[in-house]
Amino acid sequence: MARTLKSDRVLFTATLLLICASIVMVYSASALVALERYQQSDRFVIKQMMWAAIGLVALTVAMRVDYRRYRDDRFVWALIALVSLTLVAVLFSSPINGTRRWFGIGGLGIQPSELAKLVCVLFTALMLERRMHRIDELTYSLLPIGIVVGGMVGLILLQPDFGTALSLLLIVVVMVFAAGLHYRYFVGALLAMAPAVYLVLVSASYRRRRLLAFWDPWADPLGDGFQIIQSLIAVGTGGVFGRGLMEGVQKLFYLPEPHTDFIFAVIGEELGLIGATAILACFCLIAWRGLRITMRAPDSFGSFIALGLTTMIVAQAFVNMSVVLGLMPTKGIPLPLVSAGGSSLVMSLAAMGVLLNISQHESAEV
Repeated sequence: MARTLKSDRVLFTATLLLICASIVMVYSASALVALERYQQSDRFVIKQMMWAAIGLVALTVAMRVDYRRYRDDRFVWALIALVSLTLVAVLFSSPINGTRRWFGIGGLGIQPSELAKLVCVLFTALMLERRMHRIDELTYSLLPIGIVVGGMVGLILLQPDFGTALSLLLIVVVMVFAAGLHYRYFVGALLAMAPAVYLVLVSASYRRRRLLAFWDPWADPLGDGFQIIQSLIAVGTGGVFGRGLMEGVQKLFYLPEPHTDFIFAVIGEELGLIGATAILACFCLIAWRGLRITMRAPDSFGSFIALGLTTMIVAQAFVNMSVVLGLMPTKGIPLPLVSAGGSSLVMSLAAMGVLLNISQHESAEV
């Protein structure tokens, strides 16, 4: 029997702390940028608060809906059809910064690829639950997953959005690995995909430049290496306690879009090692509780969903922080639950709501 009043409090608290940090830091990082561009210093934080409110409603609804209802084939395939149509339609939208990733609705940007990650988690969990007993029979167990997920990854690459496509692949790979697929298939897949990944990386000049900037940002400090260098300066000058809230310098038109992809650099500069560690600790809590829910879920369907959603949040956070610290090439991936952005925030909170619902049904023992 579901213990509907006993959601995971630690997970819920960590999520709320990140949302509170998001509101504060989006305002701090964007106030002067918004004032310069729109003569309205609170433009971005108002949008973020609105998206956070929508996202919290989504979390509340998802937390109250029994996750086992998502096992319905008609529901999952309807979502797949909807997401596929929007991923195709967005390719015909007006380009923003050279990419076609968003629909503009009432001045708000809707990003279909964020919903695609959530839908792929549900679909993969549904397929694995039914076919994991023959997981090493690839045409039986993985062909449907490969067709659906591969199609969505291909559409996302056409936007182009290499970072989100890679994130989606990573989520599914983790879920399939947990289902028990023999490691030799992963090795074979990596070897087979290596040439394709190489071609994707070198096919666009901006991706080649990002790789070169990652290896040596100081070779072009005013060009392709500018973002990484400014990010490292922001984090480095923050010290242990930081410069103080609203006192950061690198957000003053040095860091491009400091309220989105590089908000962790602003946190490091203004709140120092203590603030950055607090944000990292919240994501570590989400990872811990998410894996705990995965192991305690009453069925494999809930377990796979929990693992996929936990990977979706934690892996993206790891990539974003790694980029900010110069440990990975620039990806254009926001910090989930913290960076400014509507679709990412709402889908992340909806994912947390599903996780919280699964926690209501978890077994007492692992």
